[in-house]
Amino acid sequence: MSVQKVLDNIKENSIQFVDFRFVDLAGRAHHITLPSTEVDADTFVNGVAFDGSSIPGFRGIEESDMVMMPDTEAVFVDPFTDHPTLNIMCNIHTPDGERYERDPRSIAQKAEEYLQTTGIGTTAFFAPESEFFIFDEVRYESTMNSSSFYVDSEEAGWNTNRKEEGGNLGFKVPVKGGYVPVAPVDQQQDIRSEMVRLMQEVGLRVERHHHEVATAGQAEINFRFDTLTKTADNLMLYKYIVHNTARQYGKVATFMPKPLFGDNGSGMHVHMSIFDGDAPMFFEKGAYGNLSPLAMNYIGGVLYHAPALIALTNPSTNSFKRLVPGYEAPVNLVFSKGNRSAAVRIPIASVTPKGCRIEFRTPDSTANPYLCFAAMLLAGLDGIKRKLDPVALGYGPFDKNIYELPEEEKKEIRSVPGTLDEALDALEADSEFLTETGVFTEEFIANYVAVKRNEAKAVAIRIHPHEYSLYFGC
Repeated sequence: MSVQKVLDNIKENSIQFVDFRFVDLAGRAHHITLPSTEVDADTFVNGVAFDGSSIPGFRGIEESDMVMMPDTEAVFVDPFTDHPTLNIMCNIHTPDGERYERDPRSIAQKAEEYLQTTGIGTTAFFAPESEFFIFDEVRYESTMNSSSFYVDSEEAGWNTNRKEEGGNLGFKVPVKGGYVPVAPVDQQQDIRSEMVRLMQEVGLRVERHHHEVATAGQAEINFRFDTLTKTADNLMLYKYIVHNTARQYGKVATFMPKPLFGDNGSGMHVHMSIFDGDAPMFFEKGAYGNLSPLAMNYIGGVLYHAPALIALTNPSTNSFKRLVPGYEAPVNLVFSKGNRSAAVRIPIASVTPKGCRIEFRTPDSTANPYLCFAAMLLAGLDGIKRKLDPVALGYGPFDKNIYELPEEEKKEIRSVPGTLDEALDALEADSEFLTETGVFTEEFIANYVAVKRNEAKAVAIRIHPHEYSLYFGC
């Protein structure tokens, strides 16, 4: 869309405000709003200034001036504001006009530009399956003398005896019993459908929605694949609509990977493929999973670099409460066709040559999508460049339920890091595949690791409520 078309859109739709947005290191959106009367062609040339020192992980106060540069291809009318508002996603530039090296969206774009230089293909496509919970209530605190959390849901399995409903109507979702039941067990059909309607209204192509496995309102909505940066933009929009629609219904949505103990967590399975023009590069009929040698090398790169990748694809301490055996968690660094116990799955149902793809099941939605997708692409491209054979490297294929293997066999399978600190150690030891391309800088990696280590330390030094159960009577 041209600048003039955006300006025409503002006029034709009686837009009163224009909201300029950018994404921080953690993957959270921030915004500054201008009256539409203050937006003209020069705004798209000069950008919108903001204070980078107030954004965690960005700039020091001595060099705080930053500029949002609007992207006219990332525009939508906000479905939640009372006053007609046009939202525009932006890249971050320094005052002298250079792309800011810590801007996640610019990093995603550089990854796409790097692909173009490799001769491997022209376009990488991504499709995330971002799961979430819808709760009726959430309360939490962490102080020097108290630490607790509490969530509740009218459909939760623990509410079969709740009296506050004015007569319990039953049909609660059992633990691990929530996969695609119909109403009245699934009580959230309408709220998910409203989310889908709003997603379609702002331009997302939604393919389906359903209740997920866990009790207490776990859900999934799938939107159609797109190019790397566009998919990251779409995921930001997806989360914005999920959060705000839930709020309109008097509920709260969370993409936290493991908000409940003892049931399935929420992942973000990511489907990936590479095309050269219109030609799919991952398909070879009759091969294992109908995957080409290039696709197998891509898998080799993802699995080889997985311990380091996970610092970017699962970048929270809570991520590792999900990445434990026994809860359909993809902790095993192997590949397989149609096998959901493997970290890399090759979908085989109803797959066409253009639909041939791989699915990395380990990520979750605490990931910054721009960094996550860029890093996965670079890992796969490194596998292609170095011709990493996942079979020769011992990554499979494993066409059986890994969770039910004898313990001796399980010991032979490489697993994901067990903590955020272990993943950060792996990233520090294996970051060349990110930095040698020029997509990520060494300074960015060092800053990212420092920010995440502070998060890990903040959790590690605090007293956990369960420690009282274990140790108070010592």
